[in-house]
Amino acid sequence: MSAPFNPVRRRIVAVTATLAAASVAPRAFAQGGSTKPLRLLLGYAPGGGADITARELAQPLSRLLGQQVVIDYKPGASGSLAAAEVARAAPDGNTLGLLDNAPLAIVPALRNAGYDPVKGFTPVAMVTVAPQVLVANPQLPATRSRELLELMRRQPGRLNFGSGGAGSVSHLAAELYKARSQTFAVHVPYRGGAPAVTALIAGDVQFAFLTYSVTAPFIKSGQLKALGVGSTTRLPQLPDVPSIAEDGLPGYEATGWFALVGPAGIPAPVTQALRKAVAEVLATPSVVQRLEGTGQTVASGDPAQAIAGEGATWRRLITERKLAIELS
Repeated sequence: MSAPFNPVRRRIVAVTATLAAASVAPRAFAQGGSTKPLRLLLGYAPGGGADITARELAQPLSRLLGQQVVIDYKPGASGSLAAAEVARAAPDGNTLGLLDNAPLAIVPALRNAGYDPVKGFTPVAMVTVAPQVLVANPQLPATRSRELLELMRRQPGRLNFGSGGAGSVSHLAAELYKARSQTFAVHVPYRGGAPAVTALIAGDVQFAFLTYSVTAPFIKSGQLKALGVGSTTRLPQLPDVPSIAEDGLPGYEATGWFALVGPAGIPAPVTQALRKAVAEVLATPSVVQRLEGTGQTVASGDPAQAIAGEGATWRRLITERKLAIELS
């Protein structure tokens, strides 16, 4: 099976200077002078990669739009609870979701999510893209991906792996890892990356695929160790950690991304104003630097294309592995 399709991977660029210079008059997008806060829904608990990214967007967007942006956490069902709430919202631009490929591409491949991942949303912008990082409890007798695979082959089913939720990117990244290596470990889902890290440090699970943004402080402190990265090249932040593809699993790739979407039917002028505001934020050097420090890269491209293309890829993996995933 080929690696998961990532339509933005080869087109990751800084947002162009033209978009960065676009002016967004305060409240221009509302066209009605609404003073309601803009709700930015996240599908995971505070402290994870979504939270870190949302905080980089919220304050500058509040300034550019002349409207307070409030982060609203709706964890559960691998982000699909938040996605469903976005899809049901009034199409006035006052409710948006910062959603990743789990609720937009993976969950709809598993079951009827209660929303159409393409027709049910107004795509605003791709935001960031980041590889999954294979991290482990320091007590695990493995220092790199190849050694973990050897352990799993010698002791099938003896190791547990955590994830940010059943059907999340971190879960499917591990399932792809197992499928490619023909190994087995027991899945233990959590309600986001932050609680998965807590369990990993405590030794409740032995390894996990998570973002660098949520694991970086613990890798630096020695509470976790990085065994490999899911990108085709090494992360600049982890230059001594090999990619999984170069360390025993050629062609392996597991990448997550965040997109900003609203409910279907947001008027074009509102969408365009929101898009320009996001572009200006993501072209700000200090924001770019902080995001890159968390292992993320500013992304460009069409969210609708990313959603449709990756959904087909994950559906193939789910079918081939006969995965029956209970979302909670």
